[in-house]
Amino acid sequence: MKDEQKEHDFGFQKVSETEKTEKVTEVFDSVAGKYDLMNDLMSLGIHRFWKKFTLMHTGLTEGMIALDVAGGTGDLAEALAKQVGKSGSVILTDINASMLSEGRNKLLDKGSFNNITLIQSNAEELPFEDNTFDCITIAFGLRNVTNKEEALKSMLNVLKPGGKLLVLEFSKPNELLTPLYDFYSFNVLPKLGEWVANDSDSYKYLAESIRMHPDQDKLLTMINNTGFASSEYFNLTGGIVALHVGQK
Repeated sequence: MKDEQKEHDFGFQKVSETEKTEKVTEVFDSVAGKYDLMNDLMSLGIHRFWKKFTLMHTGLTEGMIALDVAGGTGDLAEALAKQVGKSGSVILTDINASMLSEGRNKLLDKGSFNNITLIQSNAEELPFEDNTFDCITIAFGLRNVTNKEEALKSMLNVLKPGGKLLVLEFSKPNELLTPLYDFYSFNVLPKLGEWVANDSDSYKYLAESIRMHPDQDKLLTMINNTGFASSEYFNLTGGIVALHVGQK
């Protein structure tokens, strides 16, 4: 049973479990309409390279089944759908209805809905049978999950034996990059959010949430402790982002 009194990080604040879920919902309700544009602006387009690197590690082939958790606007799900082909299928989940709606509209506009199903669900309680998916991805979503351990357990349960979990997430950059990265995160990023999305607070939270997320080694330990095997991680762009890979 979940402990509603346990405190959780919401950026640099400590809030209850219920408050965190509500506050994260508010953030993504606010940014959903500008999410893709802001991704390009914030990362100077480099997020596309990070996702391509992730796709190189899926192990997916024609006819397989993939799950994209916290998949938001659907760019990763669209690429997964190409990997599994017409005889395969992809399920895109997100807890946030606004993000899922943006993803649905984008995929419809692109005509990419043939083998993608959208389901609103919590990453901590994925509504699928055990041993269903050949690969599960979660990109820039785990740090926003209230109970990360529960989400990892849920993903392990629905993954097939031999299947892969890919966690793409902001992490801890090397010492040379850290001062510049901190300046950008806490000075430039909120201003960019204010100018483009008319919302500086949400992007201030996003910068803070990155600092509170487990670093590369801590997340690797969490993944191993959940029960994944052959786990490893790859630092990208000096450790600003890391891809963690685990196998069931």
